[in-house]
This record gives sequence, structure tokens and C-alpha cells, in this order.
Amino acid sequence: MTDDVVNKTRRRVLTAATSVVGAVGVVGAAVPFVGSWNPSAKAKAAGAPVRANIGKMEPGQMITVEWRGKPVYIVRRTQESIAGLEKVEDVLRDPNSEQPQQPEYAQNQTRSIREEFLVLLGLCTHLGCAPLFRPEVGVADLGGENWQGGFFCPCHGSKFDMAGRVYTGVPAPLNLEVPPHRYEGDNLLIVGEDQEA
Repeated sequence: MTDDVVNKTRRRVLTAATSVVGAVGVVGAAVPFVGSWNPSAKAKAAGAPVRANIGKMEPGQMITVEWRGKPVYIVRRTQESIAGLEKVEDVLRDPNSEQPQQPEYAQNQTRSIREEFLVLLGLCTHLGCAPLFRPEVGVADLGGENWQGGFFCPCHGSKFDMAGRVYTGVPAPLNLEVPPHRYEGDNLLIVGEDQEA
């Protein structure tokens, strides 16, 4: 073989090898770049439904879970607090929950699927502060006989009853929001998924 043929063959081999290495480099750089377009596991989890075991909750107890970075209050109401809902309707801004602050299946007096359990976003509808759970009935600092237990926002004084309905004469314009939720058996509450029709 002549030197010219050997040089052409060597050039072709080197060109092919360089092309292959370059292509592998492009793919190696592209895979993480394209992968970065997918949401992270944390981002996926932020919108994922949350499961809460409510089987051991005592009447009158509240627990808080986090869904989409927001607090969700779950309250197991007593029969007395359920009965007290009717007593405060004349001092509420939206007693029939006509504003769309809850799914259709929770547009009732108790704003719930099961009247015993209340599920609310723990954010005041005024400026987003976290209302305090105040289940005591008749306390003077919250209205005496017009207070049948509920939630009090310490930021600007908004009050909500034990169904999350807003009182009149307070800064909050709307009832507390009821997130989509459903039950799986007797003891498991799923926040973030609607009840099947």
C-alpha cells in the first residue's frame, strides 16, 4: 500500500472516531438538559393528594396537614358544635355558602361530606394569615353568646364559625375555603382529590 492510501484510511478512521465521540458528547449533554424540563419530585409531591388518618381523632380535636404548601385544618366536630351552627346563621356574611369557596358536595350547612369532619384551608380569606382554632363556646372576647366555637384570625380580627363561614363586620370577605377531598374507608381522608359523584 502506498503512503497516500494509508493516510486516507487513517483520516477516515480518525474522522469517524471524532464524529462518534462528538455525538456521544452531544447526547450526554442533552439528556440532563432535557431531563431538567421535567418537574422535580418535590414539585410533583407539592400538588399530590395528601392522606390523613382520622381514625384516632377525638371529638373536638383538630389536626393540620400540608397540601400544596398550605395548611389544611381537619376538625372532628362534637355534636354540640354541629348543633351550634344554626345558632349563628343570622350573624354570618354567607351562611348558605353561596360564594364558590367549597366543592359542590360541601355546599351545605356543615360544609362537609361527613358532618362530623370539617376540612378547611387554614388561610384567612382577608390577607392569608392562619386563623386560630377556638372551639370554646360563649367566650367574651369573641362575641359571647354569638360565639359557638370556630376560628379567629389574630392578624386583623376576622372570625369564622365551626363550618368556616365568615362573620359579618370583619375584614375577611369570604368563607374559609374547603379543598377537594374524599374519604377512603372510615379512617382515611384524602385531601386534593374530589369525591366521586
